[in-house]
Amino acid sequence: MNRIYLALLLLLCTLADCPLLAAPRTERGNLTFDNIPQPSAILTEKLQGYLNARQATPLGWSPKGQLLIATRFGEVDQLHLVDQANGARRQLTFLHEPVTQAAFSPDPARSAYVYLADEGGNEKAQLYYQRVGEPAKLLTDGKSLNGAPIWSNSGREVAFFSTARDGRSYDIALVDPESGALPRLALTADSSGAAWLVLDWSPDDSKLLVLKEISVAESYLYVVDLNSGLKREVDPSPTKAGIVSGKFSRDGQGVYLISDRDGESERLRYVGLYNNDRTVISGHIPWDVEELAISRDGHYLAFVSNEAGATKLNLLDLRTHQELAPPRLPAAGIIGSLSFDAEDKRLAFAFAAPNQPRDAYVLDIAENRLQPWTRSEAGPIDLSKFVLPTLKAFPTFDRVEGKARQIPLYTYEPTKPGPHPVLITLHGGPESQFRPGFDPWIQFVVNELGFAVIAPNVRGSSGYGKTYMALDNGMLREDAVKDVGAMLVWIEMQGSFDAKHVVVAGGSYGGYLSLATMVNYGDRLSGGVDVSGIADFVSFLTNTAPYRQNQRRAEYGDERDPDMRIFLRRVSPLTNADRITRPLLVVHGKNDPRVPVSEAEQIVYRLRAKGREVWYLLAADEGHGYRKKSNRDAYYETFAQFLMALRQ
Repeated sequence: MNRIYLALLLLLCTLADCPLLAAPRTERGNLTFDNIPQPSAILTEKLQGYLNARQATPLGWSPKGQLLIATRFGEVDQLHLVDQANGARRQLTFLHEPVTQAAFSPDPARSAYVYLADEGGNEKAQLYYQRVGEPAKLLTDGKSLNGAPIWSNSGREVAFFSTARDGRSYDIALVDPESGALPRLALTADSSGAAWLVLDWSPDDSKLLVLKEISVAESYLYVVDLNSGLKREVDPSPTKAGIVSGKFSRDGQGVYLISDRDGESERLRYVGLYNNDRTVISGHIPWDVEELAISRDGHYLAFVSNEAGATKLNLLDLRTHQELAPPRLPAAGIIGSLSFDAEDKRLAFAFAAPNQPRDAYVLDIAENRLQPWTRSEAGPIDLSKFVLPTLKAFPTFDRVEGKARQIPLYTYEPTKPGPHPVLITLHGGPESQFRPGFDPWIQFVVNELGFAVIAPNVRGSSGYGKTYMALDNGMLREDAVKDVGAMLVWIEMQGSFDAKHVVVAGGSYGGYLSLATMVNYGDRLSGGVDVSGIADFVSFLTNTAPYRQNQRRAEYGDERDPDMRIFLRRVSPLTNADRITRPLLVVHGKNDPRVPVSEAEQIVYRLRAKGREVWYLLAADEGHGYRKKSNRDAYYETFAQFLMALRQ
């Protein structure tokens, strides 16, 4: 970064009262800025160049061979149609809330699709049906949680999960959007609190493939006969196993599924429904398989493997049992959202890289030719200046086979010589993973503010085997915090990092980790950022949305158990708030159903009562994370201002 520009920013920051001093509580639209100084104009202008970037996600094909995508041309993502490679994007929906999940009916006579939309980030998504060019029709009750809609092969009915019956159970419902009838239950959830999800329809539409998910590490797969209502488990296991996804084979005789059964990684398997055929298809790949798609004629199977955070597209010819070699993508990045067209000739998918926005790509299988169907604008920023991350690892406190356990992390470093101040970013989940996708915010922090960005995948992250993912469960929660502490020691040993200027930030579970790091290692930090984070595990588990409680208890522990309750209270940042002495930025959405806003309010109140410096940003029209561009821009402007203030 230009040192003169940085010096000017710091000067302007000082003149604008940007240091961590008291600022009034102000409201701008749906945003409340509590003790947050006004950002400097020069900082905001520079940041906007990065935040104006767009991305596009393919959601599937229309029967006419058009690609349905979600992209933003205003405040939020909306549905668009693209007719051909690099064709114009024709907008279909014009809502105030984002629309990122939708699917066309396979029936060419209907030219219609369903989509999901909630209100203000409350995640109570409703299912809508819309013919192209006509008004949308609400299919659900307007107040329950609904999701994962899948059309029948005939294109007449939609299967989806819904909590309409009691507000907490994930039942499976069916609806014919053209009939005018209300949705009817196809499967009523049991009392276990598990989530029931639809994965596929059988080729003759007489059965559903459904997943009973108790936790990431424990799922069960069933075939449900829609005529009799009976369900039969697919490939029962004597031990618990996680199942990611599944699809019927096109002859209806078997199921392709992704599971970590009998191994560490999530592998693609085939299971015969009427014989003893059991085949591991991705056994030669020592990484997790994340997603699969099958052409309607059963000719091709595509799947994505997660290889140390980046992804690889795999394509199989099921008739010849050969592995095909798709053309190479422009760079290493993230692939997802696989879908075959109605003629089984083309495969669409999303692709993003650290220096390339997410776009829709289409593979012509016969010609083995790859084309981008969208070219998203990156704003006025030169993508060639975007920094590519480096995959590294650091040793942590415990040992594996006599050696220190290695924790993977990605580092983004400025091109100018160091040592550089450091921003640590901690992902949520915890069963998630930092991935090297397109992130203009990280690039701004590196290129314009001169920070190195370090993104670890501490224990509990997905992508490194089920044993690694379980290392932070229940009473092991603090071990993930110890990983961050070990990383701070590693940072001190690197000559390119300024260990005296380290900021920790995280969202959701990452927000908890950020707060816990400030509790335990505050003397090594300049400050911290908590976005939608957990401050107290007991109040979080008590107040999170009812349909999420049992799944979160499987990860964090059951707060109703006296011994677990004592442990959860002991390790909660709120209990140890007196040990947080560094400045903190707290960001939350008022309608958050996952981590209620009371978590933010508790930590803000407790720290201010102790005289600590806290900036607090609240959005009245957001939930778990900021989805509207104006809100997101204000959040990043505040974040940037906070980082600059900590530099002084």
